[in-house]
Amino acid sequence: MRLVDIDSTHMVDKDGNPAGGLTVGPGMRLEWQNGPSDIQTGAVVEQVIEAIVDRLRFYQEGKFASEYNEAAINYLRGAKRVLNERTADRENRGVEGTYEV
Repeated sequence: MRLVDIDSTHMVDKDGNPAGGLTVGPGMRLEWQNGPSDIQTGAVVEQVIEAIVDRLRFYQEGKFASEYNEAAINYLRGAKRVLNERTADRENRGVEGTYEV
């Protein structure tokens, strides 16, 4: 199977902060979060990772179960854990949901 490339447009505001964007591919359209995450306006990376994990778990419940799927799930969970650590750090510093670094 040949994988088809995705097409992405990532936008920034006048200050260079992330301001949404769009990623599309066959059967997929992701409208990304526009602005700080205190009000959700689009997809965030953690949700997309969770959707992929959910799909791979579905494969693991049937005849397509494999060590490769399990490894991918573990890597994705690791990525989500690191992103959650980033969020916790930002919360502890009082900057989560803002553009402050």
